[in-house]
Amino acid sequence: MLVGLSLFFLVLFNSVGMGVYAGTPPSVLEQVLLTAALCLPMALRRRYPVAVLAAVGVLFIAVQMRAVNSDNAIPSVLLFLAMHAVGAWERNRVLAKWSRITVIVVMFGWLGFALVKMVFQPPPEFQGAGGPLNPLLAAVLYNLVYNVVYFSGAYFFGNVSWVAARREAQLAEQAEHLRRSQEQATKGALVAERLRIARDLHDVVAHHVSVMGVQAGAARRVLGTDPELAGAALRTVEETARTAITELRGLLGVLRADGEPETGDRPASPGLEQLSELVGHAEESGLETQFGVYGTPRPVPEAVALSAYRVVQEALTNTVKHSSARRVDVRLRYLENVVEVEVGDDGVGGKPPVDGGGFGLRGMAERVAVHGGKLEVGPKRGGGFRVRALLPAGKVVE
Repeated sequence: MLVGLSLFFLVLFNSVGMGVYAGTPPSVLEQVLLTAALCLPMALRRRYPVAVLAAVGVLFIAVQMRAVNSDNAIPSVLLFLAMHAVGAWERNRVLAKWSRITVIVVMFGWLGFALVKMVFQPPPEFQGAGGPLNPLLAAVLYNLVYNVVYFSGAYFFGNVSWVAARREAQLAEQAEHLRRSQEQATKGALVAERLRIARDLHDVVAHHVSVMGVQAGAARRVLGTDPELAGAALRTVEETARTAITELRGLLGVLRADGEPETGDRPASPGLEQLSELVGHAEESGLETQFGVYGTPRPVPEAVALSAYRVVQEALTNTVKHSSARRVDVRLRYLENVVEVEVGDDGVGGKPPVDGGGFGLRGMAERVAVHGGKLEVGPKRGGGFRVRALLPAGKVVE
């Protein structure tokens, strides 16, 4: 609106103030109405570019024919801006193309009519005019070259503005898409990290707390009749609590912020070497246990060893908590490309629950899946329950 009003007052000043007209000038009222009609639509050129171009084109011819402001270039500037706006802002590119071509054809038709009239009725000032070219020929060439440059420039720069605006919009869209992708990736990483922490906490706490609960219950039952056995159970509770604290310290050390200095006393993560000790804790809970290692032991990646340890730990915890098993067998096999751990019991208890936050069998499955391994869970032939995990561990080096 400010652009339209500014151009309106500029045209109005030139129209009523200069006083240079051929013949009788239009009345002041006619000048005001025509200049207002020519300028004010420009305020809407971005919203309705084609309609504004049509209106400005018709009014441009009317202004020129009535000799309003015929001595300056403001009407031409307005028509140029209207054509440019169609090229830069009209979303329908077919309409943008043909509306501008239509205006150009009409304007050149009007120009051709004026030039033909000038050829047959030369202006008086052309008579006796000197110069290297015939005045009439010079006038025709000037008008043709001027209008070709004028309309081609309006058409070209309108398209350039459209392409630039589209490129800017595409860059903004790509930046927004990248931002959303990064945000989703960050959220996914946070969720994955939370699940990992939840699995670790569950594996560390659930097993030891289960053992402590069983031993504390046993101590309570025999406290009055067999103080020595009760004391042994309480010592197991104490040792299990210390082990849980040690493993929790190790887990919290892993979660330490990057900028926090290492103390150097963080215990190593449990692995395959600690499986026998883990089975021993299960035996202290009243289970008859057997642990066997098959194949030639060899180093395996720390992450794989930890996952195997956690699978056995969770399986033993489920045996203690959810079954009536009296015996559990744990087997560790070093195969050619994988490490296999198997935990089987002779109990008749139901399948351990997989809901409750996703930390039971689901947690084991997630740990195994991280390494591209395989987890088998289900009842055994002849009774009991079995958990079997195969984890890639590299080929045997001869």
